[in-house]
Formats: sequence, C-alpha cells, structure tokens
Amino acid sequence: MAVTTWGFALYVVVFAILLSLPVRQLIFNFSVRRLQVRLQRTLSDEELAGQRRRAWVLATFVCLVFSFFFSANIVGIPDYG
Repeated sequence: MAVTTWGFALYVVVFAILLSLPVRQLIFNFSVRRLQVRLQRTLSDEELAGQRRRAWVLATFVCLVFSFFFSANIVGIPDYG
C-alpha cells in the first residue's frame, strides 16, 4: 500500500497523541514512586508539578519516536519516485 508523505505524518502524529496520555501517566507514576522512596517522604505540590513536566517532555519524545518506527513498520515510509 502506497502512502503519501502527509498520510504517513498523519499516522505518526495521531498514534503519538493516542499514546501520550498512558505513557505520560506511567512515566509520572514511576518517577514519583522512585523519588518518594529515595527521599523517604511524600512530595510537595511543587515537586509533583516538576515531575509532571518532566514526564510530559519525556513522554512526548518517546511517543513520537515509537510512533515513527511503528508506523514505518506497519504502513511503510513513503517513497519519492
């Protein structure tokens, strides 16, 4: 199946958006638990907000990269010729 460049980009972006919420929650939960164990206390609101920002940035990068490779494997990278 031939896919256009815009179609491929659409696959990548839509799949990354669908993955972002669960991946962000997973990264956030793991990082908060790890930090709580290391500090041996509950985190403040400012620390939780920082972990949320960190999880958002990391999840965005991970989801875009994974989505690109997954879409390339499923629909193929568009060819120009």
